[in-house]
Amino acid sequence: GINVWCAAAKKNFSTAELVGRVKKAGLEKVVSHRQLVLPQLGAPGVAAREVLRGCGFEVQWGPIRAAALPDFLACGTVDPAMRRVTFSLWERLVLIPVEISHLLKPALLLLLGLVVLSGIGGSFVAWRGVLVALALLAGIFCGTVITPVLLPRLPGVAFSQKGAVAGLLGGLAVVAYSGCAPWRDWLCCSCYRRYAPTWPCTFTGATPFT
Repeated sequence: GINVWCAAAKKNFSTAELVGRVKKAGLEKVVSHRQLVLPQLGAPGVAAREVLRGCGFEVQWGPIRAAALPDFLACGTVDPAMRRVTFSLWERLVLIPVEISHLLKPALLLLLGLVVLSGIGGSFVAWRGVLVALALLAGIFCGTVITPVLLPRLPGVAFSQKGAVAGLLGGLAVVAYSGCAPWRDWLCCSCYRRYAPTWPCTFTGATPFT
């Protein structure tokens, strides 16, 4: 259901797309009825009246989640629980490995670049490269793990705001613990504030939280 909502916003699940698919499949020749059961969160991209006019099928809005389909088909109605959108801690935790897998390749490339750059110059430059690499990894952790876990508790509405808060707090905590020099403090915190707000934004297409 949530993925359909994202697709509807991008017009990949839309009135024109639906009508086109029904006609292309020749659905009117396959079934005797003229009803389409669509997930509720597809409503932002689908106009039921236009679907009826375009292909002759009447739209019936089903439950949000596919897991509720058997009960819906058995009774033919949607109860309030089927209409309720949730984004519990467990539902957020399930998405964390997906987010990390998306970041794995670019993060490794960035880390490789930092390692190469840190090898140019003396120990001062090398230490700076290590510090930035650690800040990058910690920023990813704050953006992909801490932000989803603490999502309802973090201030702000936009995911970028929540990620920025988590990143800043994480950066300050590491700086306070490591006792870095002032210039390293700024470098570390800037990495947290730059990286952490970006990655939580990918959750926007997977949740109705905002």
